[in-house]
Amino acid sequence: MVDVRDVHKTFGTHEVLRGIDLTVQAGSVTVVLGPSGSGKSTLLRAINHLEKVDRGTIRVDGRLIGYREVGHRLYELSERQILRQRADIGFVFQNFNLFPHLTALDNVAEAPLATRRRRRAAALTHARELLDRVGLADKVDAYPRQLSGGQQQRVAIARALALDPKLILFDEPTSALDPELVGEVLDVLRALARSGTTMIVVTHEIGFAREVADTVVFVDAGRVVEEGPPTQVLDKPTHERTRGFLSKVLF
Repeated sequence: MVDVRDVHKTFGTHEVLRGIDLTVQAGSVTVVLGPSGSGKSTLLRAINHLEKVDRGTIRVDGRLIGYREVGHRLYELSERQILRQRADIGFVFQNFNLFPHLTALDNVAEAPLATRRRRRAAALTHARELLDRVGLADKVDAYPRQLSGGQQQRVAIARALALDPKLILFDEPTSALDPELVGEVLDVLRALARSGTTMIVVTHEIGFAREVADTVVFVDAGRVVEEGPPTQVLDKPTHERTRGFLSKVLF
């Protein structure tokens, strides 16, 4: 589903991604771990072309993201073409990014109406189904300011599902939540994982990674240091940097 090859990204003089390679199988859950500033979020944003890479290629479901290839040269797609590609890639941000002037129902229905040109009645029906799926059937008419952080994040997840994406990216989806609200969001992610949704999740929730991930990827200083099944990376890491990181976050 996802094929990242030799991806580099620099901000000013700081090289954030230093030759990232990553393969994600369809229907799998990949959890990306690493210290702050290691390039995890930049990698996610590059996968749906919110960040342009300096070098390397990213393909989702076989399609080159952000560019078309002519011979051996890459040409950036138009903004409209890029938006069309992004419709297949859901993105859940750590700070929710809901429209404050729209109800939960309209937040979820907005993208299908604008991007897929669906009829309003059909889009609203689907949005109600998705809000029910994330446990918010009773909050369809609530505005973001009337919802807890956990509820807002669940609306954001429903919104990401509204376009029936091939892939969903989660950028630290619980980091902005009070500790007692983390569980309700992780429960939704677990249900998505059981449904076979292809997911890449940047998180510090080690227990979630151990329980749900098919593959754990440890990133440090813009490079993939170690990857493999949770039993390998979390329980028997081979790299000293991975062991050092886990010793600080595991209890």
